[in-house]
Amino acid sequence: MVKESIYGLTFEQLAASLLERGHKPYQASLVWEYLYRKRVTSFSEMSDVKKECIEMLSESFEFQTMQQHVKQESEDGTIKFLFKLRDGNLIETVLMKHKYGLSVCVTTQVGCNIGCSFCASGLLAKSRDLSSGEIVEQIMNVQLHLDQRNQDEKVSHIVVMGIGEPFDNFENMIDFIKVVINHKGLAIGARHITVSTSGLANRIYEFADSQLPVNLAISLHAPNNELRTRIMKINRAIPIEKLMESLDYYLEKTNKRITIEYILLRDVNDHKEEAEQLADLLQDKKQKVYVNLIPYNPVDEHSQYQRSEEESVLTFYDTLKKRGINCKIRQEHGTDIDAACGQLRSKQIKKEKAQ
Repeated sequence: MVKESIYGLTFEQLAASLLERGHKPYQASLVWEYLYRKRVTSFSEMSDVKKECIEMLSESFEFQTMQQHVKQESEDGTIKFLFKLRDGNLIETVLMKHKYGLSVCVTTQVGCNIGCSFCASGLLAKSRDLSSGEIVEQIMNVQLHLDQRNQDEKVSHIVVMGIGEPFDNFENMIDFIKVVINHKGLAIGARHITVSTSGLANRIYEFADSQLPVNLAISLHAPNNELRTRIMKINRAIPIEKLMESLDYYLEKTNKRITIEYILLRDVNDHKEEAEQLADLLQDKKQKVYVNLIPYNPVDEHSQYQRSEEESVLTFYDTLKKRGINCKIRQEHGTDIDAACGQLRSKQIKKEKAQ
């Protein structure tokens, strides 16, 4: 029998599972504390938990379903982990150091089917979703790495922006969030978690209805349908009008600000004209949106795209600001270690195939 990751259970699921097997509810609290506060790495270390409970958990679950395959460290303190899953697939997780704390970017799928023409993550098609346990385990592996440094460091922020489309793995992504925000465990503040989507409108409605107080980011990257369809094939199925309708619903339902992500591609979407169009598109939402302008990380396989010139970036930024759109130019992290999402994974797969 293939055992699942113990990290895949929300607290409520863990408590229900133990109760069904005749264990007292307080045993769930003990197990949870050992997992996320004491951060043990085996069931045998749960000394206060009843033997019968430990045996039951050991039969069905395990701690490690992935192993560190490659680790790259940047001069700016960014660390990129390449984990090998039990089935041999590779995923990326990134630890970034900010003034406000330590942020981890997690992956939700093996590969990606969204098909953004500039993205390294989509070089390999999606082969499967990650379980909620595999997503949580990325955070735990990074936190254990921090624990080993003995500097009293803790993961404080999470961005769900790694390989894959999080809203295409919706239920597992939601369970992941419930695990990491639980106040009895890692207790990562919900306002310190951001989930990014390329624009799956139906899931945006569901996300709004879930009332989870985490942040939403939209990978837009173009202000009109013609251009967005050219660089993001998802726009064929969900054009900008449908996406904007779902964002209107989200804003009305949650009253939370949305981040608009916009990767600047030289001579593609970085002209003043596109900046004006973006300002027009967001004008009725300008009090509730925030545009994140992202310098492009060139990918060998997408040589048709290059990073925008600094003058173009500043002109784009100034145009939005003059139109009353809140925006910033994203600070870069790990530019010296395959910074593009999915880039380390694709290079490692090529390397292993060549051997």
